[in-house]
Order: sequence, then C-alpha cells, then structure tokens
Amino acid sequence: MDSQTKAEPMRVLVTGGSGLVGKAIEHVVKQEGGCLKGEQWTFLSSKEANLVDLQQTRAVFEKYRPTHVIHLAAKVGGLYLHMKENLHFLRDNLRINDNVLQTSHERGVTKVVSCLSSCIFPDKTTYPIDESMIHNGPPHDSNFGYSHAKRMIDIQNRGYFAQHGRRYTAVIPTNVYGPYDNFNFENGHVLSALMHKTYAAKKEGTPLQVWGSGTPRRQFIYSLDVARLFLWVLREYDEIDPLILSVGEEEELPIKDAVQMIADALDFKGQIVFDTSKSDGQMKKTASNAKLRRYLPDFTFTPLSEGIKKTCDWFVNNYDIART
Repeated sequence: MDSQTKAEPMRVLVTGGSGLVGKAIEHVVKQEGGCLKGEQWTFLSSKEANLVDLQQTRAVFEKYRPTHVIHLAAKVGGLYLHMKENLHFLRDNLRINDNVLQTSHERGVTKVVSCLSSCIFPDKTTYPIDESMIHNGPPHDSNFGYSHAKRMIDIQNRGYFAQHGRRYTAVIPTNVYGPYDNFNFENGHVLSALMHKTYAAKKEGTPLQVWGSGTPRRQFIYSLDVARLFLWVLREYDEIDPLILSVGEEEELPIKDAVQMIADALDFKGQIVFDTSKSDGQMKKTASNAKLRRYLPDFTFTPLSEGIKKTCDWFVNNYDIART
C-alpha cells in the first residue's frame, strides 16, 4: 500500500449492514471508538441496493466511493429453504459476490474483507478444521449451493491478488449470535431461535421444546467480538488467505448447555424437553483458532453466558423490532 492511500482516511462501505454482524460493526464503530478521525462509514442494506444487480452495485459504489469494503451481504434462508432451492442460493450469491468484488477492483478499492461461513467446510473431515482445509472435499449436502458460492470468494480473492495484486481477503466466523439476529423459530440461528422459543414458553407457561437431542457441540461467538475482530482484520491483517474467527476448541460445548444458559438468562423455570425425533445435524464442527491466536494472543472473548444474557435482554427489550 503506498503512502498516499495510507494517508487519506478510509471510506468504508459495509454491505449487509443491517444484519447481525453489520449491526455489531456499526455499534463498535459508533459506540466503541472504532471509527478513526476523518473516516466515513456507510452501512448498506438491501433496501438501498440489490447487489444481485450489477447496475445497482455500480451505482452504490459510485455514490459512496469507498476505499475499503466489508462484504457481509448474502442471500440466506433457513435449512429447509436451502435444501429446496440450492440452485437459487448458488446463483444469487455468486452474482452478489462477483458484483461486489469486481466493482471494488474496477473502482480501485484498496481492501475488501468478505465474510464466509463455517458451513463451507468439508462435510467429511478431520478435526479441528483450519484455514488450509476449506476446499478439501464437498460441503454438507443440505446447502451446497450457498456453500460453494461462499467458497468461490476465496478463489476469487486469490485471483485478484495473482492477476492484479489486490489485497482482498475473507474471514470465517463460527456460530455467531447477538442482538439483531434472526430469532425466527424456523429460520433463525440455533441460539436465537432457542431464545425466542424459551421466551414464548415462559410467557405461555408451556414446556420448552428443543429440536434434537441437545448433544451436538458448537463454538459460539458473540457478534460484538466478531465486529471487533473485523476492524482489526480491515486495518492490520495482510494475508489473502482467510482467517477463522472463533473461540478456542476447548470452548465448544453441547447445545443443551447453551439451552440451560438461555433458560437462566430468561428466568425460565419450566420443563425442558428434547425432541429426539428431530435431526441433530452435524455432531460437531470443531474449528481451530490457532492462526487468529498467533496474531492476537491476548484477545478476550465474551464468555458465552454473558453474551447470551446480553442477547436475551436485547431481545426482550426490542421484541417489537426483532426479526421473529
């Protein structure tokens, strides 16, 4: 990066700015001093531009003239919708990603940090999974369209570097949760859907029905931790190769432990029933955060019980605006 680019304050465009991670980055930028003097941060929602459309993508880049892009926008749905419409998710996400990356290149954007998903990892694999293993076999069949489109961001980043010297990179968060998540019973992420279910069970005085046995293990990361790490990646991380953003392997815990934390946070005293007729999905997806720790040995993650409490409080206080 030449000194000229270094000297001018960044103009950052965040696609998918109204989602879980986008809202967390906005909080860190506006409330935690994440915005340096002279910087401009724009949080884009799909209402302002449909990034599947190249003309709309170009228009929004023309309007905000970003020097840096955080690319979070994606077409997503619940498990069931992905299974039914894999082709749809493949094509829309390929288009969104190509439009954002190619327009960034054409307009001379210095750096793009895209968000991948832990669902892109190979289905049959050894654990823990690290950054070098992304392309070592097909992803889980349930959402192969979305997963392959996300993997292509990594391939495209390598291409922009090889052919044009562009420093476009990506991060792979594990299971993110926090305020502004999708709390829908069917389509929400696991913790958020469980928070909503627990809230409803408490209100109606009914048992809490948890789908599956509660034994699958997951690594959960609080959205504000992800946001703080995103800012570090944008400013400091110089590799093209992606970086897993996750708590350590030892923090992976059974869903049923998280359910208990949610029950405690919402003061739910009723019965908890695990419906074992429902599928458990993958039993574990252990990811290694060794590479992140080499860069940031002292980064402190929000403890899960604390993050769950904060998210539950947010959900209760913002029930009318939450995505349910």
